[in-house]
Amino acid sequence: MRKILTLMMILCTFIIAGCSDTVNNDTVRYALEAEPATLDPGKSTALAESNVELALFEGLTRLDENEQPQPAAAEKWEISTDGTEYIFHLRDGLVWNDGTPLTAYDFEYAWKRVLNPETASENAYMMYPLLNGEEYFSQKKTIDEVGVKALDDKTLFVKLKAPITYFLNLTSFHCYYPVPKHVVEKDPEIWAANDKIVSNGPFVLTRWIHSNQLQFVKNDKYWDKDNVKLSTMLWPISESQSTRVSMVESGQANLTVEPPISEQDRLTKAGLYHISPYFGAYYYSFNTAKAPFDNPKVRKAFSMAVDREMLVNNIIKGGKKPAYAWVPPGLKNPATGVDFREEGGNFVEYNPEKARELLAEAGYPNGENLPPITILYNTNEMNKAVAEIIQAMWKDNLNVNVELLNQETKVYLDARNQGNFQVARASWVGDYADPMTFMDIYLDKNNDGQYHNPAYNELVSAAQNTNDQAIRMEKMHEAEKILMDDAVVLPIYYTTQPYIVQPYVKGYRWSILGTIDFKEAYIEEQTP
Repeated sequence: MRKILTLMMILCTFIIAGCSDTVNNDTVRYALEAEPATLDPGKSTALAESNVELALFEGLTRLDENEQPQPAAAEKWEISTDGTEYIFHLRDGLVWNDGTPLTAYDFEYAWKRVLNPETASENAYMMYPLLNGEEYFSQKKTIDEVGVKALDDKTLFVKLKAPITYFLNLTSFHCYYPVPKHVVEKDPEIWAANDKIVSNGPFVLTRWIHSNQLQFVKNDKYWDKDNVKLSTMLWPISESQSTRVSMVESGQANLTVEPPISEQDRLTKAGLYHISPYFGAYYYSFNTAKAPFDNPKVRKAFSMAVDREMLVNNIIKGGKKPAYAWVPPGLKNPATGVDFREEGGNFVEYNPEKARELLAEAGYPNGENLPPITILYNTNEMNKAVAEIIQAMWKDNLNVNVELLNQETKVYLDARNQGNFQVARASWVGDYADPMTFMDIYLDKNNDGQYHNPAYNELVSAAQNTNDQAIRMEKMHEAEKILMDDAVVLPIYYTTQPYIVQPYVKGYRWSILGTIDFKEAYIEEQTP
């Protein structure tokens, strides 16, 4: 009897929908694909975290259905004629969910905190458009010289180092969210690691059972609460694609991402499967500081030995496209009206014979004398399948034996950040709708591939410091060619966002940047 009761208690923990008296029938249950490493918007880097933060926080702007920034915490703003100065005016009556007034000083504190070298935020580079932002991070300027300052409780002045055409888009990104100084400074390490988090967005986090579930309620102190239709949300957490599908079909969840490819046809027939556009790339990152990938010929050889067409058509599917360059398609050059990817063309090909020649030139004929090689990837059925296929391709095409190392997402991210890998699975989704969101991640100070090329840095910097779109795009095309000639990344495919959803879930909105916004989501009433 005791065993039966224990099993029932365990099942109650996982069968979330039937065991919580605080969850209503109109609850959106989004099966989250990974346990958040943190919900500190200044420090988080993964999409799972960004989705939670989008529910909890809000910046000066919020993206609409056309990916355009709309007034959010700021009700209006003025921009100088040279495009380098912004004055944001906050709405009346903004408060944190604990009732404390939210002011322009919270934004100033949050932005400077991301840049503070002691914070060690991987998002610091996103603040480099601010005057002296990069210099403060590198300890060459003081915090008071950074180009953001609260003029009073409701007015935020921003000075950029150069005109940035997409700056308003940046203000909707999570590292630009305000954070509650009065809470953060009391406990800077764990303020965002539990369900006591203080936030300012459409929802409030009321429960966080780590690696199990997140529970939300509507934030009645949110400025736009009248447009928030849901009273509660509950997000179970599982890294298993199959488990998340089972959750949706059993009623424990009603929406999730990336169902297994093997289930695509069945889920399509059931009316559950959908594909959303997605400005992202799935790739392998080479550690250019570790042998044998410190040799560009080796990197090129391994890239040429991957048959992307076969991978996409037979394994990945989901509307994905083989990737033969770095920046994904989907963005037009404002100066020409032509898609950036179409203009730039391809840089990679599948050519096993040439790959073997390059490997021999690098001193490893027929794969001989190569040091042990390991592919690092995080827990996920698709990641495992891709790694196994590439492992086989490298064996067949290069005569190379490769080991696979699977780690839980949090451990895997730490390994990548510390450079503890030779070749690692990676993915990148644009933070904003501009090619620069891909180009700047391989600047000197930002990348986990340990890539350092002054010519690349110079071109990207030139594109960052002009408002002339023709010059910007030209410089980014040139920089991309250098990056691909150096074979720093092994592009595999351009992403889409496959997901499954019960038809009664309405009003949610996918961004091409990978986040899902539940601010205006609701559950449609079902007829008996």
